Amino acid sequence: MKGFFKSLLASVIGCFIALGIIFLISIVFLAALSSFGSSDKYILKENTVLTIKLEGILSERVEEENPLLAFLGDNTTPGLGLDDVLSSIKKAKENEDIKGIYINAGAFSASNASLKEIRDELIDFKESGKFIISYGDVYTQGCYYLASVADKVILNPQGNLDLHGISVSPMFYKGLLDKVGVQMQIFKVGTFKSAVEPFMLDKMSDANKEQVSSYIGDMWSTITSEISGSRNISVDKLNQITDSLALFKEAKYTLQDGLVDTLMYETGVKDYIKSLLIGVKDVKDLNIASVKDLTIVPFVNPSKSKDIIAVLYAEGSITDGSGKDGITSKRYVKEIEKLKDDEKVKAVVFRVNSPGGSAYASEQIWKAISDLKEKKPVVVSMGDYAASGGYYISCNASKIIAQPNTLTGSIGIFGMFPNVEGLTKKVGLTFDNVKTNKHADFGDLTRPMRDDEKAILQNYIERGYDLFLTRCSDGRGIAKDSLDMIAQGRVWTGNQALKIGLVDGLGDIDTAIEEAAKLAKLDDYSLNSFPKKTDFFESLFNTKKEELTTRAMKEYLGNDYQLFKTIKEIKEQDFIQARMPYDMDIR
Repeated sequence: MKGFFKSLLASVIGCFIALGIIFLISIVFLAALSSFGSSDKYILKENTVLTIKLEGILSERVEEENPLLAFLGDNTTPGLGLDDVLSSIKKAKENEDIKGIYINAGAFSASNASLKEIRDELIDFKESGKFIISYGDVYTQGCYYLASVADKVILNPQGNLDLHGISVSPMFYKGLLDKVGVQMQIFKVGTFKSAVEPFMLDKMSDANKEQVSSYIGDMWSTITSEISGSRNISVDKLNQITDSLALFKEAKYTLQDGLVDTLMYETGVKDYIKSLLIGVKDVKDLNIASVKDLTIVPFVNPSKSKDIIAVLYAEGSITDGSGKDGITSKRYVKEIEKLKDDEKVKAVVFRVNSPGGSAYASEQIWKAISDLKEKKPVVVSMGDYAASGGYYISCNASKIIAQPNTLTGSIGIFGMFPNVEGLTKKVGLTFDNVKTNKHADFGDLTRPMRDDEKAILQNYIERGYDLFLTRCSDGRGIAKDSLDMIAQGRVWTGNQALKIGLVDGLGDIDTAIEEAAKLAKLDDYSLNSFPKKTDFFESLFNTKKEELTTRAMKEYLGNDYQLFKTIKEIKEQDFIQARMPYDMDIR
């Protein structure tokens, strides 16, 4: 018997050791798989062409993909990080081994301000005298806006080019809520605060139509004027082409209209690029580098200065908590405090790309930025959105730089409290109540609010709006009554915001970095980005249930995932919000 237990124990120990060895081998295998053929092994060669494949969704930054997701059947097209795209174009300009850029247009989703940031970088690249070639089977409007800067714009002979203008079509939930017996009790300040409209109206208010018409008109003006300048086509003609539904025209008419330079199948594009390179006699001798390849390639003359300008990226909805999804108050306050206390950091560029969110969380980040500004300059660089709560966390910076088509402002606040009494009656549920004090049952969603409760809440919302106004008034140096006239929840473009004093200048993230260097009196500096990106092993060991669930929901729901996400955000957000509409879809 003793020998049996010895054998059993030895077998159990052996199994654990074997499992441990298998686990370690698996980790090494995954690490090797991750790096195989990746930019970690990339060596830049002569006569290289940077290929920017416009595919997937553009984000401010992309994290290292969890390799386990591939084993779980995740076939999602990896998105592009704006920071990586801009960096790769800069490197391509200064590196003599890179002779040009090839833009390959595909199914690409990006907002207008981010597209302009890339476009401006491409224009700067052209100053090097190197070529930019663009090809598309189908050019979406956003892809064509980028491609229009190219020296040669090529379209497939059977391809299409889409110019359709800009539209906004919000979804309204009131009819559905009425049918199921749910009433949204809404409290807001701001004539133009339209985030609550889908829950109280069945169409856009006149005030909302006015502001939307204003900002999409300004955005379209920026797009058409820049395409006009690059392609030498008048804005009037561009609008005529747009109104003719260019997407359904034969490719030859796109050529006749001057939108493209030539019609060519993709198989001939590499031959054409080959002809632009001295000493390259065969297509197989072409050296192609991707954006990912260039992430590992260093700049030619990187700064060795110990003085740092930190770039703090903040993207997504603003919420309480400390998670990594979006802009969470505790996480960002901690990041800001670390930058404040780091003596090597001489200035901070706060890159904000947010439609807002929790008013309380916005106040916490505002306070952290205010404390940071007392020790070193803080320059805000606005991305696609820096509105409502996104503007709240920006307003006290030393300087604010926006893109012409950034959406900003939306200085307003609202609260929504559902009353599900009608729903409970429909399903046969009834409730009773006994309480010790008048408001002991406040927050009971199975009854409508009383008038005295509504008055208390409206007063609370108005105090929140007054605080928001105060923060913006103090930060921007605008009298509160004057600010109130341009606030009221109204959304402005960066162009419009500059005229009314909500921002200090127009430009990209480089403009903001240059401004930060001036304020900090730095001639030489290094750039560091925060929060730090997740590396391979962190992504491997941090597989979250939420991440896997999100992937599964996207796969299952397809285009309906956005509606699911909207409902989920409404459910999880604070009742008191400083944010733009949940389903802002500018097409």
